[in-house]
Amino acid sequence: MTGSIIRHEAVVPLSAAGRRFDQALAEMFPDYSRSRLTSWIKAGAVTLDGVPAVPRHLLKGGEQVRLEAELETEVSSEPEAIALDIVHEDEHLLVLNKPAGLVVHPGAGNPAGTLLNALLHHDPKLAELPRGGIVHRLDKDTSGLMVVAKTLAAHTALVDMLSRHDVDRQYEAVVLGALIAGGTVDAPIGRHHSDRLRQAVRDEEDGKHAMTHYRLRERFRTHSLIQCNLETGRTHQIRVHMAHIGHPLVGDPLYGGSLKLPKRATPELVAALRGFRRQALHAERLAFEHPVTGEALSFDATRPDDVDALIAALRADLAVNGSNE
Repeated sequence: MTGSIIRHEAVVPLSAAGRRFDQALAEMFPDYSRSRLTSWIKAGAVTLDGVPAVPRHLLKGGEQVRLEAELETEVSSEPEAIALDIVHEDEHLLVLNKPAGLVVHPGAGNPAGTLLNALLHHDPKLAELPRGGIVHRLDKDTSGLMVVAKTLAAHTALVDMLSRHDVDRQYEAVVLGALIAGGTVDAPIGRHHSDRLRQAVRDEEDGKHAMTHYRLRERFRTHSLIQCNLETGRTHQIRVHMAHIGHPLVGDPLYGGSLKLPKRATPELVAALRGFRRQALHAERLAFEHPVTGEALSFDATRPDDVDALIAALRADLAVNGSNE
């Protein structure tokens, strides 16, 4: 599929004298990533005074730059008419509430029926953006808010904001154990040594820095409702960190261990815990500055019905049995 043609002209500022062409170009055209601009330079799509140049060419200042390039299709997935719960959309981005059970990207075992397929149906031009505009992800069985870029300018800015931790992502989770207070887990995360599907807390040499702040919202007899705020965004971060401190998420198939039923649990709570087959994790809040306008944006997603029913069963069990296990 042929993409859009973009055309730009500019003059190299005198302050860029002595700098590399690719470095200066990234500052002159911040809507595009440096790697994309470099590939266009190498392809001859960017000229200096009408002549192609190499990325390392040293500038004098005052040269005429002309950029004419095609935004190639970045993704090959097919559009699919899958319903999306969009809570905000403008010309640069959209924010959606992802349901549990929806895979974000196609992959082994999930070649179709993903969020990406749904986004391409919603806006075919997203095929011109890396990963269809998806700049962060949620696990298949985690529900909640995600932001998706619709333009290259927004994509470049959002990726940068996420890397600087300038996007506030707040989650709600139900965990095993009656917590007394909140805290912070500061523990590196890396791929599990023997299970490629799992992540694990690792030492600093082979793990990536990861930090999760958690706060107690409500304590039940043998479970807790907590709020989690991320300083980093590692794969499975909340799930790994809470399991690491002995409070795995209810229903987590990878890190939750075997089902543990409280003594004297009400029949309703037993049914709720047995029937909860996904991690009890919901991305409830997303806040950031608009990458183009600078406007402060904040969005909240209502707790999904299954988590709401689980919490109701935990509250009812506490009312019947009291605070002692």
